[in-house]
Order: sequence, then structure tokens, then C-alpha cells
Amino acid sequence: QVQLVESGGGLVQAGGSLRLSCAASGRTFSVNPMGWFRQAPGKERELVATINWSGDSTYYADSAKGRFTMSRDNAKNTVYLQMNNLKPEDTAVYYCAARRLSSAYYYTRTYEYDYWGQGTQVTVSL
Repeated sequence: QVQLVESGGGLVQAGGSLRLSCAASGRTFSVNPMGWFRQAPGKERELVATINWSGDSTYYADSAKGRFTMSRDNAKNTVYLQMNNLKPEDTAVYYCAARRLSSAYYYTRTYEYDYWGQGTQVTVSL
């Protein structure tokens, strides 16, 4: 059974940092694109960042550029999202996602991902 488990969320003041982790189990995702998405109350789930299988190609939403960094450790079957200079508008539940098929590319749409974690809450206060 495939599982994606996010961790690292919490409450932080504006300007602070958090590092999210997503550990995969049940199969290896070392050749699969992965992504981080977020969903704020009353809003649709949106892409934050995505990474290709090797980690040498990433894509960030405009809101994340310059502040967030996505990386992966294929040996640990884990992806990370380093979030710096957090803002109140970053408050959301953050989800990790994995694509079932291997690919050298990254993917930016929610429907392109097959596996999802349960999410971790990130709250940024003023």
C-alpha cells in the first residue's frame, strides 16, 4: 500500500521558516515526479512546487519563487520543501503528491498526480 506522509508543519511567525518532509512508503518513487500543493480554507488546491525524478529540474508557483525550495533524496524516498520568509497568506494545509508513472519531467496540475498524503497544517501569524 502506497503511503505519503507529510511532516514539519506548524505555527510560525511571519518571516520565519519551516521545512516540510514527505516520506513515501509502499513503493519507490525515485523515478517519479513529485509535487507540493496547498489548500487554504475556501480555496482550491494549488501547486506550490514540483520536481522531476532526478531533482535537477523544478518549477515553482509565483507565490513560492525566491522563498521556497523543493528537493528530494531518492535514497530515502523523501521530498522536502524548505519555506523561508513565510507570510500569513502561506497559511494552508500542505500536501505531498506523487505521480505513478516515471518521467523525466515535472507536472503542475493536481489531476496529473496519483498519490496524495494527508496533509500538514502550516499557519503563519503576524
